[in-house]
Amino acid sequence: MVTPPDVESILRATSLRVTKPRVAVLAAVHEHPHADTDTVIGLVRARLGEVSHQAVYDVLRALTTAGLVRRIQPSGSVSRYEARVGDNHHHVVCRSCGAIADVDCTVGHAPCLDPAAGHDFLVDEAEVIFWGTCASCRAPAPPVPSS
Repeated sequence: MVTPPDVESILRATSLRVTKPRVAVLAAVHEHPHADTDTVIGLVRARLGEVSHQAVYDVLRALTTAGLVRRIQPSGSVSRYEARVGDNHHHVVCRSCGAIADVDCTVGHAPCLDPAAGHDFLVDEAEVIFWGTCASCRAPAPPVPSS
């Protein structure tokens, strides 16, 4: 987890102006990986009081453009945000509850950046999403007491 002074340093390093909404949004994304926009808005409002939806959307867009936040959107899901950027990791998504977890590339150095067929593209990022069922959703339900 990144503490607020570190978040301020991160913003300064990218030449973004340090504002309370930017600090609060970036801290929320660091503290709650894969949070959706409504969750980020709730976390920011808990820190700052009333902040408009549009202000949070604008900050998320600025942080994404600056490369400080990554936006992901698994099929059938709303946009999610994470602060783990620049390492070309992937995600696993539970089909039952929608939980999302990070998955590191598992073979060699960024293997998915070498597409099998040449298409004359210079690939700089690949998105891979693994789908399955998380441990919590696979756990057997406790027996229902009989009356």
